[in-house]
This record gives sequence, C-alpha cells and structure tokens, in this order.
Amino acid sequence: MKHVITGGAGFIGSNLAEELMNQDEKVVVIDNLSTGSISNLKPFLDKIEFIEGSILDLELLNKIIEKGDIIYHQAAIPSVIRSVKNPIKSSEVNIQGTLNVLLSARENNADRVIFASSSSVYGDSKTLPKVETMLTNPKSPYALTKLTGEYYMKLFYELYGLKTFTLRYFNVFGPKQNPNTQYSAVIPKFIRIFQNREKPVIYGDGKQTRDFSYITNVVQANILCSKINEGYGEIFNVACGQRYSLNELIEQLNKIFNKKIEPIYKEDRQGDVKHSLADISKIKKTLNYEVKTDFFEGLTQLVKLMEKL
Repeated sequence: MKHVITGGAGFIGSNLAEELMNQDEKVVVIDNLSTGSISNLKPFLDKIEFIEGSILDLELLNKIIEKGDIIYHQAAIPSVIRSVKNPIKSSEVNIQGTLNVLLSARENNADRVIFASSSSVYGDSKTLPKVETMLTNPKSPYALTKLTGEYYMKLFYELYGLKTFTLRYFNVFGPKQNPNTQYSAVIPKFIRIFQNREKPVIYGDGKQTRDFSYITNVVQANILCSKINEGYGEIFNVACGQRYSLNELIEQLNKIFNKKIEPIYKEDRQGDVKHSLADISKIKKTLNYEVKTDFFEGLTQLVKLMEKL
C-alpha cells in the first residue's frame, strides 16, 4: 500500500507529501508541474517517488495506482480568476481529471480517494457559518468544477462502493505557496509586499472576510481521512471556524512587521465571494479533527519562514 498524491508538487500536496514522508509512509507524487514546482519537493525528493505526468493521462494513472492505495486528489487548475479567463481548461483538468482518478482507483481496487474541494462551492450566500448541508451556488467556473467533483465522489461511493471523502478547503495558507503571481493567495502575496515595503492592493472595501486556515490543519484533515472507517461519500469543511477581514489581515501584518502601511483599494473582482466562515462541527465529530494552528499563530509562522527565503 502506498500514498498517491496527485498535484503533489503544489502547495498543499507538497506539504502533505512531506508529512507522510515524516511518518515513514511510502509516497508517490504525480504532477505535470504546470502550477506546481519540483522545488517544493526538493528537500525530501530522494525519499519519495516523483512522476511527472498529468491526471488527464488515464493510462499513466493505471500504471501508478494499485490495490489498497490511498489517493489524495489535490491536482487541479486552481484560482477563481484563472477559471474565469479560461473555463474550458479548468473544466478539462478539474472535471475530466477527477473522473480519471476515480476510474483508475475503481479499476485498480484502490482503498480510497480523498478529494480536495473548495469553500467556493457555497457561493456568496449571506448565511453564516457555511454548513455542509447548505445549498451550493457556484459563482465561478472553478467553483463549478469542484462541485462537479464532489458529486462524482459521492456517486462513485454509492454506485461502486469506492471509499471517498470530500474536503472543502477554506482559504488555506502556509509555506510553499507562491507569492509572486497574479493568481497568488492573498496572505503570502501580502507578506511579500510588506517585505518589499510596498502597498498591498485590496479589491473592494477590505471588509470582506475569510476563514483562513493554516496548512497544518489541512494536512491533518487529509491524514485523518486516510485512517477512518466511517464517513465514506461524505463532505467535510476544513477550516478554523473563525473569520477575519482583509483590513484585519493588514492590521495584523503591520503589527508583525512594526509598520504602518496603508492598502490601495480598487473595485471588486468578478467571481469573488464577500464573506466566508465554516461550521467545523461535523469534521470534529466524525474525524476527531482539531484546529492545530490558529490564524494568528499561522500568520506569524509564515512571516518567519518567508523571511528566510
């Protein structure tokens, strides 16, 4: 039995690979390096197996996946903005690629598939916190592809008996997250801007809120799903259950850096959600999940780590 991570050279996948490697597990990473980077795996590359390839290659997946394997399906074209610009590519990778992973897992008798979904499937409903049983309302092609993946996970469990889990990530941040592209997540991007003594750009009034979750919480949730013998076909929010505005993020960074930097405010971006907050009672009850690192601790840790880069 081995742990197969699709998209394992990306931000979340590489952190997951490192933790599994530290637990002396056999780890295989598949990634086409379109958005991931081999540098994320470099410190422990000799202790895992890396295969450069795409989840669109079903033949390759069938060569990799074997009986009893645990599959962490992290591979996707990330970013709401990317999907708005190129919905066809997002659909191809995030939907067909997910279906390929499930088909290969079923064909080769894998033990289970753990799917990385997104809180974006909830849309911009004003109801808070977001509970897994709420109606979904995707506002971007990216969110729609993730919701489609969720339905496939549920279907493959109910139709074929393949053990599946869906994890809805809420604004994950941490080390190995690229801060330097237009698609970068807000926290690493803002940290790098503060390091460069520049002014961060906020789209909107800065009052929009997010349930920011440090990477250790997400890694924990994935590993819990790899061991549990219940909750198959289910969906779980992965977050901290607390929300902070972008203005509060700026305020906290000013404290950490001992600065008084004012952001630049611009018009809202298409597809962005105004407020986000997770109800994490289900994952706590079913998986015995607990928040390992809260927002303030995670932010401080990440600033220190990025200062070394």
